[in-house]
Amino acid sequence: MASAHAEAISIQSRADRPLLSSMQIFDAIRQRRTIKRFTNREVTRAELETLLDAATRGPNHRLTQPWRFYVLGPEARYAYGLALGARKARKLEDPAAAQTMRDNVAAEHRALPAMIVVAIATNENPEIADEDYAAAMMGIQNLALTALDLGLGAALKTGAVMADPAARAAAGVRDGERIIAVVNVGEPAEVPPPKARESAAAFTTWMP
Repeated sequence: MASAHAEAISIQSRADRPLLSSMQIFDAIRQRRTIKRFTNREVTRAELETLLDAATRGPNHRLTQPWRFYVLGPEARYAYGLALGARKARKLEDPAAAQTMRDNVAAEHRALPAMIVVAIATNENPEIADEDYAAAMMGIQNLALTALDLGLGAALKTGAVMADPAARAAAGVRDGERIIAVVNVGEPAEVPPPKARESAAAFTTWMP
């Protein structure tokens, strides 16, 4: 109990530090990677709460606060993995291979250190819906950069499985909410090198 309290104080102290310089922020942006392999180290509740707090600090027009976070435990991760594995298995003709695919994907999800399903409240106004989606995605970037600061890594996952009824049920997502991403979190087992990207100049038009 004492160690958990000390950890919470340590994490809070990070929030109380002076703002990072622009160079430090840019360094963090450049160092962020999609982490696909994690160690077995547990991600603590205090760390997860810090990540989620960071996610709610993103720009949010109208302050609609559309984000909804579902932190999945081992059994919920396993159920989500079963839904994803079942979708992958449909592409296989051999029943044994299909079953192996379902089992393996489910087991991989259960073994994740942490998994956060990010949803947004749906809105019938198309303009607000677009703004809310953008706000939640910017929140996820905040989460990923905060993970880096905590010595963790993150991987953002999207895809058609997010609308699958079995996946939604596994995550506990409510009616009137749309899953927009799944974020896997943990201590990196390896950090991949950066991928080549075009410079901003290649995509920039300067107008008079």
